[in-house]
Amino acid sequence: MVQTAPSIFLSAALVALAYLIGSIPFAVVVSKLMGLKDPRSYGSKNPGATNVLRTGNKAAAALTLLGDAAKGWFALWLAQALAPGLSWNVYALAALAVFLGHLYPVFLGFKGGKGVATALGILLAIDPWLALATVATWVIIAVFSRYSSLAALVAAFFAPVYYLFGSGVAWYAQAPVAVALAIIGVLLFYRHRANISRLLAGTESRIGAKKK
Repeated sequence: MVQTAPSIFLSAALVALAYLIGSIPFAVVVSKLMGLKDPRSYGSKNPGATNVLRTGNKAAAALTLLGDAAKGWFALWLAQALAPGLSWNVYALAALAVFLGHLYPVFLGFKGGKGVATALGILLAIDPWLALATVATWVIIAVFSRYSSLAALVAAFFAPVYYLFGSGVAWYAQAPVAVALAIIGVLLFYRHRANISRLLAGTESRIGAKKK
């Protein structure tokens, strides 16, 4: 069925709102509120929880992680709350929009984080069991390899796989959402390209390793 003009405008507004929510730079906001340096000025210069952790302030890193994950969940919850009966196409676009907002935030000159926490929030909004399965994958890889980046990449690969193969068991997969998860996975790999190079070279930092 062809959408009417009002529904098209509403759908566009919801996607735009999801992008703006994703653009909220919690790493920068939390750091400023807690009197820490701008995360874009040290370490990897990535406005994310891992870089904030380099300050040694675990509370700030935890709040950043929570905020980045929460915005992924909240954007999709809000879209459904504002438009009951929202089509899966628009829902998938909103998921992509909030993720792209984190990667390319309008408030930071389109230079954002890598998106792992925000992707987790999106998975949580889609289905908590899907999020749990993906987190479990991250934990298993992280424990055995001690590479956080490798764990994130493996989890990103398996998230859409879990979504498709879990259909009819724990949830019912929708094609637009599956496509959105696959695109998010590809973007996560792209944003981790430097980490991939270091993993291949054997120079990637391990979890808990002290820097020389």
